[in-house]
Amino acid sequence: MSKSLVIVESPAKAKTINKYLGSDYLVKASMGHVMDLPKKELGVDVEHGFRPTYNAIPARKEVIADLKSAASKANSIYLAADPDREGEAICQHLHELLHSGKRKFHRVLFNEITRDAVRAAFEHPKEIDSHLVNAQQARRILDRLVGYQVSPLLWEKVKRGISAGRVQTVALRLIVEREREIQAFQKKEYWTITALVEGKNPPEFEARLAKYQGKDIEIPDQASADQVTAAIKAATLVVQSVTTKEKRKFPVPPFITSKLQQEAVRKLRFWAKKTMMVAQHLYEGVELPGEGAVGLITYMRTDSTRVAEGALTAVRGYIKEKFGDGYLPDQAIHYKSKKDAQDAHEAIRPTDVLRTPESLRKILGPDEYKLYKLIWQRFVASQMNPAIFDQTTVDIAAGDYTLRATGSVEKFKGFLAVYEEGRDEKEGVEEDEELKRRLPAVAEGERLKLNKLTPEQHFTEPPPRYNEATLVKALEEKGIGRPSTYATILSVIQNREYVEKNQGRFFPTQLGMLVSDMLVKNFSDIFDVAYTARMEEELDEVEEGKLSWTDALEDFYKKFKKELRQAERHMEDIKGEGIPTDVKCEKCGKPMVIRLGRNGPFMACTGYPDCDGTSDLPPALAAKYASASPPAPEVAAENCEKCGKPMAVKRGRFGYFLACTGYPECHNTKKIIIKEGNATAVGDQPLEEKCPECGNHLVIKHGRYGQFTACSNYPKCKYIKRETLGIPCPEKGCTGELMARRTRFKTTFYGCTRYPDCKFTSRDKPVAEPCPNCGSPILVEKFNKKTGETVRRCPNEACTFERAVA
Repeated sequence: MSKSLVIVESPAKAKTINKYLGSDYLVKASMGHVMDLPKKELGVDVEHGFRPTYNAIPARKEVIADLKSAASKANSIYLAADPDREGEAICQHLHELLHSGKRKFHRVLFNEITRDAVRAAFEHPKEIDSHLVNAQQARRILDRLVGYQVSPLLWEKVKRGISAGRVQTVALRLIVEREREIQAFQKKEYWTITALVEGKNPPEFEARLAKYQGKDIEIPDQASADQVTAAIKAATLVVQSVTTKEKRKFPVPPFITSKLQQEAVRKLRFWAKKTMMVAQHLYEGVELPGEGAVGLITYMRTDSTRVAEGALTAVRGYIKEKFGDGYLPDQAIHYKSKKDAQDAHEAIRPTDVLRTPESLRKILGPDEYKLYKLIWQRFVASQMNPAIFDQTTVDIAAGDYTLRATGSVEKFKGFLAVYEEGRDEKEGVEEDEELKRRLPAVAEGERLKLNKLTPEQHFTEPPPRYNEATLVKALEEKGIGRPSTYATILSVIQNREYVEKNQGRFFPTQLGMLVSDMLVKNFSDIFDVAYTARMEEELDEVEEGKLSWTDALEDFYKKFKKELRQAERHMEDIKGEGIPTDVKCEKCGKPMVIRLGRNGPFMACTGYPDCDGTSDLPPALAAKYASASPPAPEVAAENCEKCGKPMAVKRGRFGYFLACTGYPECHNTKKIIIKEGNATAVGDQPLEEKCPECGNHLVIKHGRYGQFTACSNYPKCKYIKRETLGIPCPEKGCTGELMARRTRFKTTFYGCTRYPDCKFTSRDKPVAEPCPNCGSPILVEKFNKKTGETVRRCPNEACTFERAVA
């Protein structure tokens, strides 16, 4: 008897679904997309309705063969990819690859991977949604048209290997424009005056100057502050009014994708990509004792705040039992989604509210637990009554001036018993502090004693640089990208080295500022924020069946083709002619141009090769084109121990370091380590051991990936000592030893000292213990976060040996 074939994207999802369907179904994973546009050509016929050419992805060759084999034995095929545009496109491509008149295809959709949701989906299968497929295809072609036609232009004019993206360039533009705002910002002085006063009833409390003769007051300088301070000190302080009113603070809706990413940055210090990876795992299924793999949250790519009625009933029952009737609204709260939200999915919530975070604490890994707790708390809080405060405002007359004190008393905790939303910046923090103050009982007409009067100088601050939370928020508010794209956007602009992150903030690099300026100047429409947002709306209209996907592409390509031709003619050629300036070469007097080097923009003489004059950018141009890098760390002044010359802070590809000013005669450098805001220069640490190649002492150096041992006679001697594990390489015939290595992402892996001749690697730590099953010369050791156990297993994929380490 033939089985029905079910195809999902990932093995984890397959494992979870398989246990709900029984023996009549065979569940397999496609490992994501199986078809895509070709890598080495445009793959879009722009002259004939933007017809795309899709090829099977080479890396999926074996997966596709396996799926075809399974499909040939099945009477029905159920396509169960994720319920979004990408998932629908995967289903369409699978249908094209596996299509046969003998087999029926069904599309099954579920918002959560639970027994009831999966079974309901299979009882009521659907057809593939062509509108969703067209929307995904339109986005893919849009991105291909921009990437494959603008990137070569950048290679020709700016630098080989860099690239442009339709949405990512707009995100970069936001970061660069924010940097320019910061550069142009001029701080403004202002003063505040705070009085510490005391009435008949303790305790003393603070009141801040608010008005002069009934109008808001600004104090611009110290002279004005001194004048106001003297007047208040000379005046009699009398309570003018006491106003108490009830204030309610309402809960926020359950998470949508963008809000989850923002809150995970604020509270968990997760970057957007990590948030989505952890959420994907929670969605696809986690092994629970006695239950097997269970999906713990609903689908995590959504911009809808809608919640299923069954989930609302369950959470209301939980709130009533756990907190009592006072915390439960008379009716379930239904939140309104934003105007352009796609309401096909629910908000992100736990699949079962009775699975509390504490009940899963020992089962989930640390990151999974933190994110699940955040999702669970926000969902429960979203269906609770508001918090209630008595807010009191006391106005105090001091002659012509009015001082104001604000405080509050919490009457009812409400949803705050479970959850309170984080904040992005300093906005509202001062207000929150005032609301937390408790004021003593005072009466109108009561005279107060002035205990202290404090004038304080302040300066206005520039807008803060974006962090991941505020950038996602900006993209969402401006309509740039969609829930499934935010994490990718942030990753791409960093991977392309257009921006760098320091202490959580985005700084545009020199390359990023140049590329952004050139693209925005030459493609004024395509990389315009409003235009990109409109394209997102058009893709939504395609998804809804209101707009033809080819019409959307036709309108876009008309503008794009025109701007592309103009850019080919007029874009500045930094690699060739450079960007012209009015600066004259100090050597020969000829005009200088801006060129892009390994370490960023620099000035070069147009008389090259007859004149090799170069220089740094002058201040005016540096402000426009130079890197907006984090400020150099302050390190205690010191002289080079090798030659006696002063050491200076320098910046290289991998950050700041201390270098001898005697370079190139002296190559002495020290790594700068920043810990808790303090910068320390760490030099080489001498060892008694001698270099086997030149006889000089070895030293411990501090490199990009950590400490290593090398010759003190560098660069004349480039010997580096290999720190091995003392375990022979298990590869047959290899004479090397295994050693720990570090990736550029600072993760550890293990490899052979004879690399690249021997390419053995292992993510898990090798142990000098033979496998009792297959005789492999080593085992590998791994810590299981879920169970808290350390296990040793055989690295041979064909061997199943594994045992716990006592």
